[in-house]
Amino acid sequence: MKLDKENMKKIKELIVFTIIILIALWNYLLIFQGIRFVFGIIFPFLLGGAIAFVLNVPMKFLEEKIFHNRYLEDNRVAQKLARPLSLILTLLIVIGIVVLVMFVVIPELGTTLLSLGKTIQEFVPVAQQFLEELFTNNSEVRAWLENLNIDVDRVLNNSVSFFQSGAGNILNSTMSAIGSIVSGVTTFVIAFVFACYVLLQKEKLTVQVTKVMYAFLSEKRVEWCLEVSSLTAKSFSSFLTGQCVEALILGMMFFIAMNIFNMPYALLVGVLIAFTALIPIFGAFIGCIVGAFLILMVDPLQALGFVVMFLVLQQIEGNFIYPKVVGSSVGLPSIWVLAAVTIGGSLMGVVGMLIFIPIVSVVYNLFRASVYKRLRKKHRDIRTAEKETDKETETNNVKI
Repeated sequence: MKLDKENMKKIKELIVFTIIILIALWNYLLIFQGIRFVFGIIFPFLLGGAIAFVLNVPMKFLEEKIFHNRYLEDNRVAQKLARPLSLILTLLIVIGIVVLVMFVVIPELGTTLLSLGKTIQEFVPVAQQFLEELFTNNSEVRAWLENLNIDVDRVLNNSVSFFQSGAGNILNSTMSAIGSIVSGVTTFVIAFVFACYVLLQKEKLTVQVTKVMYAFLSEKRVEWCLEVSSLTAKSFSSFLTGQCVEALILGMMFFIAMNIFNMPYALLVGVLIAFTALIPIFGAFIGCIVGAFLILMVDPLQALGFVVMFLVLQQIEGNFIYPKVVGSSVGLPSIWVLAAVTIGGSLMGVVGMLIFIPIVSVVYNLFRASVYKRLRKKHRDIRTAEKETDKETETNNVKI
């Protein structure tokens, strides 16, 4: 290699990069603290971007269906108000769904807790009578209790010291919880305001980001980034739509099946399962636990039947409905949907389950496009080589 000016510049850049990597590895704890500090600063804006992306799906649908039609296409006032009115309608719909779920779930849970309290009150005398009969009629248990050496003073002293130290811990925990709640509310308010700004100015922001990319990157890289961004946005939007449709289908299935078998709390359990089914594949199990507990307070046999019904419907939903609805919406085969949910859940919990399906969909589509591009190139090279071979053969035949 010639040590000209250009090669020397590359060598210097490589040396500087290597030194930076070594320093980062040597002070990795400091690097992690810096990343955590920066992440804490930008987290409200990241959360706002996520909120804006989710709200953009129904807002875009409302804007296109209501305002972009032949009756309002030429109305300048309507087109000017299309974006803010669509945003307001979207927020009203989301708030309405949350309020509806709360009005359905909370009263039923309150009624169940009251009935649970009555059940416990009825259970306590029965348990007390059972224990009295056990200790009275069982000489071995009585002898074992008499042989126990219990230091009452020591137990009392330990109890007093526990409550004294616990009071301070409870106070500290309470103050910490209040601080966390205030911080969380502040973060959410900042994120919500940022999300509204992004939704109202999304075209302008897109143009600004594109200009910055063209200013600092090559045209080929900018086109690749825009293609990947478009594919990512499409995959996440399709996944969100498919997930909501699947949750609605599953909730309706449970509501209809529970009414057929005359099970209590059909509407409540259907809404709960539809709401928790927004978590891919495993979310419905949360609704199953709550539903089985509610039915158990009324009829234990029906609770067992509900668990059996849940397992049957979950198999139908997991093997047929979910891969077809969500998998087809993001363009991902069924086996990769299950793999994405499993890997995402093991790495990042519930959040990983939600984001790994569209991420795997993007990677899958990019990889598939790269594979087909290479295959077409190889096929073209093979065809070119065959043509050159045929020409050489014909030339040799002519010479002979």
